Amino acid sequence: MKTAINVGLLGFGTVGTGVVKLLSSNSHNYEQKVGAPIRIKTILVRNPEKVRAVNVDTRITTNIEDILNDKDIDVVIELMGGEQPAKEYIVQALKAGKHVVTANKDVMAKHGRELFAAAEENCVDLLFEASVGGGIPIIRPLKQCLAGNNIKEVMGIINGTTNFMLTKMTMEGLDYDTVLAEAQRLGYAESDPTADVGGLDAARKIAILASIAFGSRVTFDDVYAEGITDITTEDICYAGELGYTIKLLAIAKDSENGIDVRVHPALIPCTHPLASVNNEFNAIFVKGDAVGETMFYGRGAGELPTASAVVADVIDVARDIRHNVSSRILCTCFESRSFCPIDETVNSYYIRMLVDDKPGVLAAIAGAFGAQQVSLHSVIQKSQIGKFAELVLITYGVSHANVKKALNDLKDMAAVNKVNSVIRVIKE
Repeated sequence: MKTAINVGLLGFGTVGTGVVKLLSSNSHNYEQKVGAPIRIKTILVRNPEKVRAVNVDTRITTNIEDILNDKDIDVVIELMGGEQPAKEYIVQALKAGKHVVTANKDVMAKHGRELFAAAEENCVDLLFEASVGGGIPIIRPLKQCLAGNNIKEVMGIINGTTNFMLTKMTMEGLDYDTVLAEAQRLGYAESDPTADVGGLDAARKIAILASIAFGSRVTFDDVYAEGITDITTEDICYAGELGYTIKLLAIAKDSENGIDVRVHPALIPCTHPLASVNNEFNAIFVKGDAVGETMFYGRGAGELPTASAVVADVIDVARDIRHNVSSRILCTCFESRSFCPIDETVNSYYIRMLVDDKPGVLAAIAGAFGAQQVSLHSVIQKSQIGKFAELVLITYGVSHANVKKALNDLKDMAAVNKVNSVIRVIKE
């Protein structure tokens, strides 16, 4: 048996610092759990002169070969972020016979198949719990704890930046630009926030979860994504009056038309468990045929929450090393399934529009929806804006294609001044 587990750490930023702190402060606890100490032997950094949040006496290097060629290093932890060179370093580490733990959603969402193949070929582990949900355990539960289920749906709030922003807009009545500026000031949002507010970060994460849940490879390019940039305080207020709150949801469903996987804002009932998930917190709601409904909740990012998931994977790998086993659970994508086109997805819709305030307009609008098989659940005139009336409509469940056709017809109607918002509605 190995008497010590040696680690090479790629990246010494926020999460890397958290990993160093945990492996130092909880070292005795981890040694008892594994049966051997876990030691960071070498850390790869871009800038060795940079002042770090923690001082270490570990070897610092800028050369990946110092880790790849070190036969004493058993596990490589990749925390560099981004697609390259992280992906290439992971492949090289696997081919060098080293187990890999990563938090990299970009790499796993795009190159998972290749990486799993390399891990299996070289009889090593590849674990990635921290790639989705920060400190929330979800990868392992889907692969192991819920393995006895046919998963029907995974739906979650998996981007803390947008959830923080929508919470501020809801609780304080602030507009989008104001909350974005605050999120950037607090470090929740980058100077270029596109990945978060455009739904791209959540799309990468739901691609990973959908692959595991449905046993078929889902990549980032397979996910339909809308962001929150068009959400207004008016929409949030109206949603509240109707008994809903607006969240950016990542959804993966097992549908008759294939895997339905998408990211978009949605009105969800205030009674739904996800409705109370606020600020930077994340939550993932899972439906299985045997277990029913379960929800995983916690901090979706941050130094120590994400480091918690990384270290848990390292402990799992260390146990495998101690008992001379590996590759127990690698790629679980056993099938090759089709995807449900976004036009074939079915939802209810919230639609807000400005129309001429005169007799016959409402009937004409109802007729335009009816012509495209869109049934209206409710129509409410909310306010008068100049010579226009503001209407808020909720539809029954309808295909996305039919809603688009109806909206195109409405845009050609002289009585319709503007369609302000179109947001999906999640029913109980």
